[in-house]
Amino acid sequence: MGIRMWCETWDVRRARAAVLVAAAIGLLARTLIAANVPGPADVRFFQGFAEAIAVHGPIRIYEQQLPHLPVYNHPPLAGWMLLGLNGISEWGISFATLIRWPASIADFLCVLLVFEIVRRRAALRTAVLCAVGVAVSPVLIATSGYHGNTDAVAVMFALAAAHLLADRKAPLAAGAAAALSISVKFIPVVAVPALLVAALRGGRPVLVRFAAGFAAVFALVWGPVLVTVPQDLQRNVLEYAGGGYRFWGLIRFADVFGLPDSAISFMQGGGHFLFVLPCVAAGAWLARLRPAQLPGVVAFTLGLLLLLSTASGLQYLTWAAAGMFVLGLPEGLAFSAVLGLTAVLGYSGRSSVRWSEPLLYVGAAGWIVLAAGLATGVRRLLATRPDGDPAGRTGRSRLSAPPASQPSQPSESAVT
Repeated sequence: MGIRMWCETWDVRRARAAVLVAAAIGLLARTLIAANVPGPADVRFFQGFAEAIAVHGPIRIYEQQLPHLPVYNHPPLAGWMLLGLNGISEWGISFATLIRWPASIADFLCVLLVFEIVRRRAALRTAVLCAVGVAVSPVLIATSGYHGNTDAVAVMFALAAAHLLADRKAPLAAGAAAALSISVKFIPVVAVPALLVAALRGGRPVLVRFAAGFAAVFALVWGPVLVTVPQDLQRNVLEYAGGGYRFWGLIRFADVFGLPDSAISFMQGGGHFLFVLPCVAAGAWLARLRPAQLPGVVAFTLGLLLLLSTASGLQYLTWAAAGMFVLGLPEGLAFSAVLGLTAVLGYSGRSSVRWSEPLLYVGAAGWIVLAAGLATGVRRLLATRPDGDPAGRTGRSRLSAPPASQPSQPSESAVT
């Protein structure tokens, strides 16, 4: 038994080393793109935001009129990040390069996270392939290395929160990570109820520690803004519904099938909450049924939000890019291939907010691939045992062999 445990530990160490190399190569690729390619208009917008924050501060920025810039719709932590990047740019490093570092580093960390999540639920080889898939995903390389928005950072923190709570049994740190995720980009708020339900299933001490970690970070980051400019924060961030483009998903299909403009405007305006609520409900329901599979639940919730999103943006593809590998290797590869083509074609066109006719068709195909991947992923998730016993698979990726009474092993899909 001792020799077997030593061999398995050595296998995990070698796998971690391979994943670390893949993550480093992916980070290098993103960094080279960031250093040599100007990037889309958002890079200039972020620089404008950073310069305004340097003058008005990351709190008062929400009440400022910013001529020639879009609405500043980023949560409070993003403002502090921009303030720091603006300061670093004074050392002679281009801000256009710097703004893409946070997302690129988040992808690096996400590679390691996906490996740790999947290896507990599938064969070690599958975990390595899923992690490498995240490292070389054309969706993430394009959105993080080229576009450089903060979506990847928020997704990384959301997956980290699920991993810390379900796998590491660290509810205090999980709560802090959950608060950080919505402090960078508000999108992961749809996964917070699932995290709370899973914490509740863990017992009162777990829930209290999770809530304490969340509340402490939330008060620290959001508190000053909520006290100082609450109405401006609500208008710019909490009520932001996305742009009015009709390039993706339900809005795209509604436009194609001739739905009245009034109906589409409602979907993109006040009605967009009708598409957000099912994501919240589905995540909470799945977390109640399979709390031990929380990383997969969070991945599914973020992917469902992308599926039902009434806003169009190439950077939004990041919401599901890493999570699809948590749901399964085939799902992750299919998403990265089709939506990766969407991202590459979109960013190489005249403008990332002007989709050509062929790109619209590729995007529609990607939406269908996403829908199919979520369906197979959630079916695999629900097929696991209610207790989520991670030993119910091959022992090759664990530090100890599974008990002899364990059921037969599932396939090498990344069961979550």
